[in-house]
Amino acid sequence: MNADRQIIHMDQDAFFVSVEVRKDPRLVGRPVIIGSLSDRGVVASCSYEARKFGVHSAMPARLAKRLCPHGIWIRGNMDEYTKASHEITDIIQEMVPVLEKASIDEHYIDMSGMDKHYGTLKCAKEIRAKVIRETGLPISFGLSVNKTVSKMATNECKPNGELSVAQPGVQPFLNPLSIRKIPGLGEKTFIKLSDMGIKRIHTLAQVHPEYMTSILGKNGIWLLQKAKGIDDSPVIPYHEAKTIGTQSTFNQDSIDVETINHLLTSMVMDLAFELRQSKKQTACITVTVRYSTFETVTKQARIPYTALDGVLIAKTKELFKQLYQKRLLIRLVGVRLSNLVSGFEQIDLYSESEEQYSLCQAMDKIRRRFGPGSIKLASGIDLNL
Repeated sequence: MNADRQIIHMDQDAFFVSVEVRKDPRLVGRPVIIGSLSDRGVVASCSYEARKFGVHSAMPARLAKRLCPHGIWIRGNMDEYTKASHEITDIIQEMVPVLEKASIDEHYIDMSGMDKHYGTLKCAKEIRAKVIRETGLPISFGLSVNKTVSKMATNECKPNGELSVAQPGVQPFLNPLSIRKIPGLGEKTFIKLSDMGIKRIHTLAQVHPEYMTSILGKNGIWLLQKAKGIDDSPVIPYHEAKTIGTQSTFNQDSIDVETINHLLTSMVMDLAFELRQSKKQTACITVTVRYSTFETVTKQARIPYTALDGVLIAKTKELFKQLYQKRLLIRLVGVRLSNLVSGFEQIDLYSESEEQYSLCQAMDKIRRRFGPGSIKLASGIDLNL
């Protein structure tokens, strides 16, 4: 492990709730819950005051209401949360050499090599102070030798905290923590290890690699490395964020707008499924049209983070309508989704259309079993242009 690495992990404190509190200061110190109170509703986020009653993200709304009957429920506004996320990213990006936007509310910063010129801890403190000062939103950070340890440090010092864990202190920091604190460790694995008496990282770190492999396969070695504070994964620059897209060239140039809209619907559904499979959302859609003259035009729009078919289809059709003004024969259409970040479940749990979310889940289950093209909306049937 490279002890010279300097990785900062920055995470907003109860981000959605913090944005609501910024808008309405009367919510300070109150048990705020972001989500839907309907029968199928779930909690998207909650304040630390609500967490004291056992409420947490992804919890069914009915259970959350029983645990915290006096909670203040807010439907949530993804557009506002997306804008706040961009505010924070812009501030951090101006101050650091390498930034990765891991999700709507967390960032990794690689300051390796900068410590010789400017103290990394001092820099982290200044970034945090600037975010709080300019946005009015709380943020915490962890600083350590890799992404895993810095993220765990952040989680331990939240809310509104700072924690630096230098190389000599990595194992002493990790040892007393529950294995549940290891990022990426699922509930089934936690139960399995707990039943074996492995409940603390100190115990896990001493398990022989061959034994870990025998009970968890390759995932066992990955988990063992995490327990020992080993993580060589790089900080991936935000400006290199991946995009996904697709395009279709028609067998015969067309001016049939209805048929083209059917095709766009089908294309978007495939891309949205790909997003959800990788647990990501998009904040930007680009539609491309190439005419029979080979003139190519594009139109782009920023949107609140989402991975739901309905939202993406509606915006894509809107862009196509704005774009297609010449009434010329069309040779090709394309759709591209960019500004991708992780955390699909976190974002869409409280979507304004719970029916859309439920429909996506049901359709995805069929796709995973029978293939991506096994089910589509009627408006997305491929008419073989």
